[in-house]
Amino acid sequence: MTAVEREHVIGTRLHLLPRPVDPANSMLALAKEQTPMIVVMRSGATQEQIDAVLARLQEHHLTGKITYGEERNIIGVIGASIPPTLREEIELFDGVQEAVRITRPYKLTAREFHPHDTVVDVRGVAVGKKPCIVIAGPCAVESEEQILKTAHAVRAAGGTMLRGGAFKPRSSPYTFRGLGEQGLKLLALAREETGLPIVTEVMTPTDVELVARYADVLQIGARNMQNYQLLEEVGRSGKPVLLKRGLSATFEEWLLSAEYIVAQGNPDVILCERGIRTFETATRNTMDLNAVALAKRRTHLPVIADPSHGTGKWYLVAPLALAAIAAGADGIILEAHPDPDRATSDGGQSLNLENFGALIPQLEAVARAVGRSIHQIG
Repeated sequence: MTAVEREHVIGTRLHLLPRPVDPANSMLALAKEQTPMIVVMRSGATQEQIDAVLARLQEHHLTGKITYGEERNIIGVIGASIPPTLREEIELFDGVQEAVRITRPYKLTAREFHPHDTVVDVRGVAVGKKPCIVIAGPCAVESEEQILKTAHAVRAAGGTMLRGGAFKPRSSPYTFRGLGEQGLKLLALAREETGLPIVTEVMTPTDVELVARYADVLQIGARNMQNYQLLEEVGRSGKPVLLKRGLSATFEEWLLSAEYIVAQGNPDVILCERGIRTFETATRNTMDLNAVALAKRRTHLPVIADPSHGTGKWYLVAPLALAAIAAGADGIILEAHPDPDRATSDGGQSLNLENFGALIPQLEAVARAVGRSIHQIG
């Protein structure tokens, strides 16, 4: 008899349900078992009903591993061969809400494992709820005057968070690569003056501790989406993580990268579609809004879109931002700069502050049309 079976028998004899355990740790354990099916019990399911499911699984030479939660219990089905009719059999049992086959290589990020939307809390801002968020700011922090002017404009226009790069991954080693820790300090100053949470990129595992000291959200850039040591390190940081899709990454690879973070015990991951490389050369990237809509169906994690990198052209940012909200995105992240023509990086895809201010009412109108709104900082 296994330890799980012994615990189950003891619980049955005493007519007691085991104490609820941390859902994140329980689901991680199930994922590591490579569970091919889960049985979701109804919130009021009794121990006798759970026992009946376990007994049927034993008849098929399968093992049921129970995860006890505060709202409902889940049975992970473990075994080499799942009969093709098992799902239909189990769903006929009293107390069973549904039986779900898990065929995807990503588990913890899959909606089957976690049917309810994950909401990421960033200093009181809920990412993934009905109000959509707007993150804006310069590609790179250049000076105190620049970042403070941008932060106040973003706040006044109705933005939710401030973005800005202190460490910048650049294609050319000869271009501006950020102010480093001084840039982080300026972002923290902007947060102090405006109350806007800050989002900034971390590039190496050794920088995570430093960046986490200042940032509210750790951003993983497109070039680092498959830097697995970095993903694991930000997963251990306990900070919310914004994970951008790689330039040439498939949808599945993107979610597997998110799996690395969640598998470290950090469920606070925000996915970001930022455009992918295709044969098209008219724009910097091809904004894949298919991925936004699909991610909302396949995963429980919040999903936002980056129309600045998705297009590379400032005059395409507004229409693609509106389209992203219409497609179901939980928010957008874009680049805004007081003087894009003199920006040290990505000026051509940055909105000036006037254009950014004009975009917010349009976003609000589209959000209302799809039953949502734009989050306003109190």
